[in-house]
Amino acid sequence: MRLSVEPSLRPDDHEFHHSIRVRFVETDAMGIVHHSNYLAYFEEARVAFLAHIGHPFTDWRADGLESPVLESFLQYRQPCRFDEVVTVHVTLAAATRATFQMSYLVTVDDEVRTTGVTVHGCTTLEGRPTRLPAWLVELASES
Repeated sequence: MRLSVEPSLRPDDHEFHHSIRVRFVETDAMGIVHHSNYLAYFEEARVAFLAHIGHPFTDWRADGLESPVLESFLQYRQPCRFDEVVTVHVTLAAATRATFQMSYLVTVDDEVRTTGVTVHGCTTLEGRPTRLPAWLVELASES
């Protein structure tokens, strides 16, 4: 297991936030967001974060790189519901030469709903493991 980050419950501890309105299709028969959708929320926020810091995922691909998810962890604290605007707070939490971890906090208004971490590797477009881009390792060491 590579996971080593404990997500903060404080929105201010995260570098970036991204808002998403919960769609009806993302809810289950109880009217709450189905657990599988939180990973999609994390991905949407992660992609927005990368664009925000000037390294959009399209540039990664143009450079011949991918960042597959190796592990994920979520802790559901309170449910999210249809038509709520969830805010996904995200930060680059850690990096080595070969992996990086993103930390997430999902809130509605200022209420904590979910926390999570994703661990990513770095591969070529052909799926061969490779080192992380130097800018990413540097950014993690600054955090």
